Amino acid sequence: MYTKINKLPLLLVLFVCAFQSLCAQIPAQDRHRPDFHFTPDQWWMNDPNGMVYYEGEYHLFYQYYPEATVWGPMHWGHAVSTDLVHWEHLPIALYPDSLGLIFSGSAVVDWNNSSGFGKNGQPPLVAIFTQHDMAGEKAGRHDFQYQSIAYSHDKGRNWTKYAGNPVIPNTEKIHDFRDPKVIWHDASRQWIMVFAAQDHVKFWRSPDLIHWTFLSDFGQDWGCHGGVWECPDLFPIKIEGTDEWKWVLLQSINPGGPNGGSATQYFVGDFDGKQFELDPAFEKLVTKNQGVWLDWGRDNYAGVTWSDIPASDGRRIFMGWMSNWDYATKVPTEKWRSAMTLPRALSLRKTQDGLRLAAVPVQELKQLETDSFMLKNRSIVQGKPFTPKIAFTPARLAADLWLDLGENKTTTFWVVLSNDKNEEYRIGYDAASNTYISDRTRSGNLGFSDKFAIKPHQAQGGERKQKLHLQLYFDVASCELFADEGLVNLTDVFFPSVDFTTIRLENTKGKVKLTAAKFYQLSGKAGK
Repeated sequence: MYTKINKLPLLLVLFVCAFQSLCAQIPAQDRHRPDFHFTPDQWWMNDPNGMVYYEGEYHLFYQYYPEATVWGPMHWGHAVSTDLVHWEHLPIALYPDSLGLIFSGSAVVDWNNSSGFGKNGQPPLVAIFTQHDMAGEKAGRHDFQYQSIAYSHDKGRNWTKYAGNPVIPNTEKIHDFRDPKVIWHDASRQWIMVFAAQDHVKFWRSPDLIHWTFLSDFGQDWGCHGGVWECPDLFPIKIEGTDEWKWVLLQSINPGGPNGGSATQYFVGDFDGKQFELDPAFEKLVTKNQGVWLDWGRDNYAGVTWSDIPASDGRRIFMGWMSNWDYATKVPTEKWRSAMTLPRALSLRKTQDGLRLAAVPVQELKQLETDSFMLKNRSIVQGKPFTPKIAFTPARLAADLWLDLGENKTTTFWVVLSNDKNEEYRIGYDAASNTYISDRTRSGNLGFSDKFAIKPHQAQGGERKQKLHLQLYFDVASCELFADEGLVNLTDVFFPSVDFTTIRLENTKGKVKLTAAKFYQLSGKAGK
């Protein structure tokens, strides 16, 4: 008995040591991996590419380096989804070759087989992308980027690069000559390509996706120019509540964003198959070095929309890269780097400030709701924070808040996530300045970059309203705000040392009435 009694503590010690060793091996780098945002299974990811819908699948290609968690020789990673929520990782789609690395681009369904790449009566998928010759760049040349194509006969699983690449050589020797987005322009019965050329975009046309002719330039004198233009998108969209159509040009820029680093601006106008012309009212808003922003946060960049979504659906669906070049390669994840934003449905609305794009989360996200908590008619009084007694973690949560400010024109209302490490993330609305504010200056790990949390980020509100609707999505290490029914978006990431476990509501002056609030627990993996 004596021997057995003394072995038990020893066994317990050995068990504890083994358990601690096992815990030490649990990948800490997955601590910040989101539950319902797309991330690569491992390694580096940036821009979404080649987003196309075909035979029930949403294809997401993306800039991918399969050997490290920092930017390197670019490939196209690949995933598919049937619902925009659950993603299946597929093998790498496009690898670098003798012409260069595989930079950003787009993909289309060539329904009429204009390219001749079709097979057995089935239309091909055609990818259009920039190739980047690293040796040419290092040699000091300026023609090291050009546009190439590839095609697939098996729903994007395997690709054949066109033997005549590049289809658009860089004869102008423009240093940044990249990121083609291709659409079919029905009115002129031709393919249109728009791509970035340093401080503007270029439009080209083609009858067959192979032979291209230059059309026009746009942008040298419009919008912000604090950095290089990248990743354009061009699409028609109906003005909400009317039968009138306009064209929208998305244009990412790095640096030069409203809160520093990377961001995406947009332009509204008309496109006749040759030139993009600004809408006269919108023209007044985007004089040189002044832009209109799709998202005011620091972590929504290089986003574009899916092509070939059926007319029966009718949505224009957007997704962006949820990071910022100021610190993307330094964030505290080790096995994988970067996530995509939630997919968002875009609409164009008339406001007192003119035509504006709005973005709201796609309805498919509703399937992730597993539990809910409701509130009605609760006053949030200065100096008395309110902590809803929800039974689930706020680190994976959606919230709809309806606020009545009454005559209170000076308050700042906050939604605050916190943990027992005294870390917190705050997002809210300042009535005095009519701005939405995201504050991650105490949100956890900040030391990886001196550019990550210099100060809170602000988003300018639109028409002042007494009643506000805030829609929020929190996912482990990110927040996405959709305010004013999607007219104001703000996306930020953060890296708490442990999950946020508490959510509270605060206001700094007077009284704010919480007319209603709905909190939803969200659960779901972004990849299989």
